[in-house]
Amino acid sequence: MEVSRELLFFFSALGAFNGLVMGAYFLFFARPKHHSHLFLGALLLALSIRVGKSVFYYFNPDLAVIYIQTGLIACWFIGPLLYFYTFSATRPKASYKRSLGFHLLFLIPAALVLFGAFPRTQYLKLWINVFIYIIYLQWLVYLIASGWLLRNALKGLKLQMIRRGSFELWILSIYLGNLLIWVAFNTVGYTSYILGSICFTFIFYLLVTLLFFAKKKNTLLFRYPPKYGDKSISADEAGRLIKTLEDLMVKEQLYKNPNITLPEVAKQLNTSPHRLSQLLNEHLGINFPNYLNKFRILEATALIKDKPSFSLEAIAYDCGFNSKSAFYNAFKKETGTTPSRFK
Repeated sequence: MEVSRELLFFFSALGAFNGLVMGAYFLFFARPKHHSHLFLGALLLALSIRVGKSVFYYFNPDLAVIYIQTGLIACWFIGPLLYFYTFSATRPKASYKRSLGFHLLFLIPAALVLFGAFPRTQYLKLWINVFIYIIYLQWLVYLIASGWLLRNALKGLKLQMIRRGSFELWILSIYLGNLLIWVAFNTVGYTSYILGSICFTFIFYLLVTLLFFAKKKNTLLFRYPPKYGDKSISADEAGRLIKTLEDLMVKEQLYKNPNITLPEVAKQLNTSPHRLSQLLNEHLGINFPNYLNKFRILEATALIKDKPSFSLEAIAYDCGFNSKSAFYNAFKKETGTTPSRFK
């Protein structure tokens, strides 16, 4: 190859190779673990395989059919992976599993028919004149659907509001990059077959640059960054801490102190306030004030039954509440009724 062709090969193949590496990173090693990372990793792998096929086919038209077929199979899944990445990244609390199942019921059988029943070697004209357009049309449909998701997710966001290192810039770069690659592959009759590969390399290194310069990676990768990152508390450790915490509450009656704080309790547990907060939120689904109030209300209901002569205000202060209104609100939230009616 001439020097210019060697350089062209190098730059067009560079993105494909590094895309495989980054795809594997997001699939298996990215922290914190998140389903959007899995879709992003799979998307990068599919794009890299498709782009890699184009690079090698451009420089070696006699490329084995298996590689060409692999690239087309990867192309079949690019659009769906972009859609589900966009869905899971912009709507992290929404369930996508049922929708994914429906899409797979169509995508996998269709792929088996396309690539199994109609091998490219035996149906070359059909592939060139029909099937390749079906694949790119499906990709376009998912591009439009992904754009609609982004439109709803980023509604009201103005261009000047998009900051460097923001999630909005990251996901728009991925979406517009996919759109640019689709356009490049569908305009080869007017440009060059290798243009899609060069576009991918450009987009890939744009994403790498965004990652490299992002001060907070989670703010870039997530619309709503995970509160505790990937520092999960194992079930065994959580069980031990919860038991110790309950023993403290029952034996020491820490909840009766209206001024008790999270750091004070964490100190008695020999853990950090951040860790205790994580324990309560992730394993008990409750925050620290509400956890204390559960014990306070349990104590209050017992006193109302056992000490009918006590006033509700006296019971409130005795159980650790610093105001009557706080007692009434917590009591109704916990029991569904007011202290007066309960009495």
